Amino acid sequence: MQIGGLMRAVVTSLALIVAFAATFLFPLSSFADDGALTSQLENLRAKYTLPSLAAAVTKGGRIVAKGVTGKRMLGGDTETKIDDRFHLGSDTKAMTATIAAMMVEDGKLSWTSTIGDVLGADMPGLTPAFSKITLEQLLSHSSGIPTDDEEMIKLYFSDKSYDYSLHDYRRRIIAEWGSKNAPKIPEGSPFQYANFGYVIAGAMIEEVSGEAWESLITTRIFEPLGLTTAGLGPQATFGRYDAAIGHRIHDDGKIIPMPWGPAADVPAVMGPAGNAHMSISDFAIWADWNAGVGRRGPALVKPETVERLHTAIVTTPEIKNPKPGTPKTGQYALGWGLAKMDWTSRPVLTHNGSNSLNLATILVDSDHDIGIVVTTNFPGEKADAAVREMVEWLYRRYGPNGQTPIQ
Repeated sequence: MQIGGLMRAVVTSLALIVAFAATFLFPLSSFADDGALTSQLENLRAKYTLPSLAAAVTKGGRIVAKGVTGKRMLGGDTETKIDDRFHLGSDTKAMTATIAAMMVEDGKLSWTSTIGDVLGADMPGLTPAFSKITLEQLLSHSSGIPTDDEEMIKLYFSDKSYDYSLHDYRRRIIAEWGSKNAPKIPEGSPFQYANFGYVIAGAMIEEVSGEAWESLITTRIFEPLGLTTAGLGPQATFGRYDAAIGHRIHDDGKIIPMPWGPAADVPAVMGPAGNAHMSISDFAIWADWNAGVGRRGPALVKPETVERLHTAIVTTPEIKNPKPGTPKTGQYALGWGLAKMDWTSRPVLTHNGSNSLNLATILVDSDHDIGIVVTTNFPGEKADAAVREMVEWLYRRYGPNGQTPIQ
C-alpha cells in the first residue's frame, strides 16, 4: 500500500509532544466568565485566522471560566457552541496511562510487566530486546521504540486492517514490527516520542482485562467522570456538521474541511495513542480531576497512583531554537509532560495533541489545584501559536498570581 504525504502528516502531527510540548460534583453553572476570556479567544482566533478557539479554566473542583468563539468550519456560517466536540489527539495518552494504572491496582499488570510477559505467548517471534520492554517504558517514551517511522506508518494504514477487529489488528502489527526490530536507546536522553508504544500498551491492557481499549476508556474514564460529550474518532457525527470540524492544510496551502470518514482522523488502530474527542467543558473536568490528584471523586485510581502517573520518568532532549514561550527541555512522566514555563514558579504538567487536523493542549498545576485546557479545530503553526498564547494568558489571569478573583 502506498503511503501518501497527507497520511504521513497525520501520524507525524499526532506526535506533537509536550508544549515546552465520593460523588463527583462539577456544576457547569459554577463558572462566571467576566467577558475577558471570550474576548481574548476572539482576539487570538482572528489574529491567527482560525475557524474556532475554545478554552476553560478550573480551580478546586469547578470550572471558573470557559468560552468558545468562531465557526464550526472555516468559511461556514454555523457558530461553534460551548458543548461542541473538539479532537484531543495525544492528550488521550494520559487517559490510556490511567487505564494502565487501573490494571496495576487490580494486580493484572505491574509497571515492570514486559511485552513478552503479557503478549509473548501469542507472539513467539518477537526479538528478545523488544520482548523485554516494560509498561513503564512504553508509557514514558523511554523504551527505545522510535517515533513513527515508514514501516510503522505502512502498518497503521495497511489495507489488511479491514480484515481484522481492532483488537486483532493491534496484535498483528505489534507482532510484525516486533519480530523484525529491536529497541535502540539514543545517546543522552532515552526519550523518543513513540505512538507505537502506546498502541502496544493498549494491547497489553486489552490482554489482561479481556476488554477492548475502546470499551475501557468509555466505561472507566468517560462514564465515571460524566464526560457526556466524549467519544472516539472524528468529532462530527457521520453526515452531520455538529462539531468543531477539523481541517487539512495541503502542501499548496489549500485548506480542506474534513468532517467524516477515514481521512478525518488517525487510523483507529492507533486509538490508545490519541483519538479521543469531547467538549471543552468535559476536557476541563478531566483537567480538574488531575489537578486534584484524584482526591475528588470519582476514585478512578488511588491518589498515590495519580501521583505516580504525574512523576517524571525521563528527561527530554534539549530543543534547539525553541519557539517563543516553549522551554528548551523538560521531563516526561506517564502520559504527561512536565515543563517549567517562564510564567510558572515550577514545572507543571502539560501535553499537546494533534491528528494534523486539530490541536488541543492541557496544563495542570496540582500545587495550586488549577487546570487549563485550550482547543482549536485547526492544525499547524498558527494554531500552535494561538494555543500557547491563550494558555499563558489564562494562567497569568487565573493562576496563583493572577489578578482575577475566583469566587
